[in-house]
Amino acid sequence: MRKKSLIPVMPVKNGKVNGQDGAALAEFYSDNGADAILVFDLSDSDEEHDQNIGLLKEIVRCTEIPVYAGGHIRRVEDVKKILYAGCQMAVLNFGRSSNVEVAEEVSKRFGKEKIAFSISDESQYSDSLEELGSLIFWSGSDEICPVAGKLPVISISSASTDNAVINVLSNKWADGIASAYFSSGAADFMALKAKAADRGLQMNTLTSSYTWDDMRPNSDGLVPVVVQDYKTSEVLMVAYMNEEAFETTLKTGKMTYWSRSRQELWTKGMTSGHLQYVKSLSIDCDNDTILAKVSQIGAACHTGNHTCFYREMVKKEYHDANPLKVFEHVYGVIQDRKEHPKEGSYTNYLFDKGIDKILKKVGEEATEVVIAAKNPDPEEIKYELSDFLYHAMVLMVEKGVTWEDITRELANRE
Repeated sequence: MRKKSLIPVMPVKNGKVNGQDGAALAEFYSDNGADAILVFDLSDSDEEHDQNIGLLKEIVRCTEIPVYAGGHIRRVEDVKKILYAGCQMAVLNFGRSSNVEVAEEVSKRFGKEKIAFSISDESQYSDSLEELGSLIFWSGSDEICPVAGKLPVISISSASTDNAVINVLSNKWADGIASAYFSSGAADFMALKAKAADRGLQMNTLTSSYTWDDMRPNSDGLVPVVVQDYKTSEVLMVAYMNEEAFETTLKTGKMTYWSRSRQELWTKGMTSGHLQYVKSLSIDCDNDTILAKVSQIGAACHTGNHTCFYREMVKKEYHDANPLKVFEHVYGVIQDRKEHPKEGSYTNYLFDKGIDKILKKVGEEATEVVIAAKNPDPEEIKYELSDFLYHAMVLMVEKGVTWEDITRELANRE
């Protein structure tokens, strides 16, 4: 049985979502338990469409969940813009002839796994859609879905209460629900999932493979928790959990601890806003320490520092061998050269010459890699690949593309 999804709907107009910052709203949904986001581009012109595509890129950058987008699709190029913005799927509205006409072409060009359909009537469906796409958004009746078949179906519903949402999800054909109700901020995703799970529905909740009884707390009934930033692996803080804090963390998706000084339960960030959203929990070999990887909002330390471990005691010089950190460091140097030019810098020479020169060098270095690959000496290809990657990073900075953009795109191709 597939787990059922809760998907907030984000209507985008003039680069905003109901007048709000769409990127911040999307990040909130992602951290607070939404399973995906459905974006509708309501633009009236190509200029506004491009503005909304810009917001779409920001939304994808700041979320950890799939983003689906539709609206203002008139030609193949519009689907390309949506997918190149980083969305998992482009949603074709089969109530519009222009969307129907491009369906086969975009499916062949981008792959059916990148295409979804919005359908409101049985007449818009045919068995051939199973060969063209991978998901249906159904905007017809909440009770009956005549187009349910081999493709997963998400109900675009007007449900406006928790019970109404659960009733829609209780339909066997419904693999999830997309609703403006979630977008209002009235829904608590994790609490709603718990209610749905109590009704026997399979939901994406935090379920631990180890219970508290499997752990070995200290004499005070506490287990220490080492907290890491899930993106950088930086250690942020150390705190303690008792059984209630552990269960509350699983239920809410927010890191909750036992305060030894105040002798009370505390959810990190409830007063400061510096919340920690759970990404993973691991137990050590002795079952007496938890490692938590989290999405940290703001600072982890009460001093205002990002990490509690900000005071260096001893340091031996060494080269950081973490590949992504090396890439990010070099990228940062290149970006700094662009923002703060340095006389005699080769990097600034490339930026001064402009995009054509940068592209010429990328092409030349790519050719050097090909030539080096024919040489049995591995040292040559290492040197040429390094040159190529450096020039590629100059191009990335010039075009405003980050390593996070690249790694996210690669992750989506797994």
